[in-house]
Amino acid sequence: MAQTCYRHPNRETAVSCSNCGRPICPDCMTPSPVGMRCPECSRQRTKVVRGVGEASLVASAPATVVLIAINVAVFLAEVAGGGGGLTPHSSSLLVNFGLFGPSVAEGEWYRLLTSGFLHISIYHVGFNMAALYFLGRILEPGIGTPRFLAVYFVSLFAGSLGAILLSPDTLTIGASGAIFGIFGATFVIARHRGIAGLASSVGIILVLNLVFTLGRPEISIGGHLGGLVGGVLCALFIVAGERGYLGERHLPMELLAMAAVGFFAIASAIAVA
Repeated sequence: MAQTCYRHPNRETAVSCSNCGRPICPDCMTPSPVGMRCPECSRQRTKVVRGVGEASLVASAPATVVLIAINVAVFLAEVAGGGGGLTPHSSSLLVNFGLFGPSVAEGEWYRLLTSGFLHISIYHVGFNMAALYFLGRILEPGIGTPRFLAVYFVSLFAGSLGAILLSPDTLTIGASGAIFGIFGATFVIARHRGIAGLASSVGIILVLNLVFTLGRPEISIGGHLGGLVGGVLCALFIVAGERGYLGERHLPMELLAMAAVGFFAIASAIAVA
């Protein structure tokens, strides 16, 4: 049975206050450095306790922590299988699991997913994981882990579709498509919930990253733009659910709609390849 907001019993929600644990709807959420707070807890001064930062992050954004751990573990596997150093250019993982249009056309569809967990350098994985940490600790507590995972993976597959469309014969790797999707979703949802400061900050960072993307030939423009579109579409479904357009039990409908976008991206990428 779905939980409902403790202040608005007719509103279902997947989000709980990071302090007291009570379920809260979008109208009752207040962003904080350790997740969303209910109106009562948001008025309390946050106590500083040493040594609990990691535990707080795991509790409020578990998917973010797991995704970062997977990406880092895969990168270490790349380095172990490379020619030495922290730049795994010769790792067989890149060739065997990176996104490459002709290989996808031959039936290696798994590349649409696995390419999103590979990185070419420590700077590449470091930048992407820093962005995921920054955005995940904000967005995941705000929309709930199921929604967050849906946004992440739909954006990843949409990024793969964008890369196949614009550069099918180029080996493409990286979590940037998913990260751009998280950027777009955070911006849309922050604006919807009236968090103007957050929306402005994320919007500026997103624009700067888009300019950087367009100015560097080695960066996958299709991957970044595709991921951004996927994330924005997911956010619009979340907004529609919170506004009541998808009925009272809107969470399953939101997830179903996002899954449809993900399957469309996968099917389209295979067809185009």
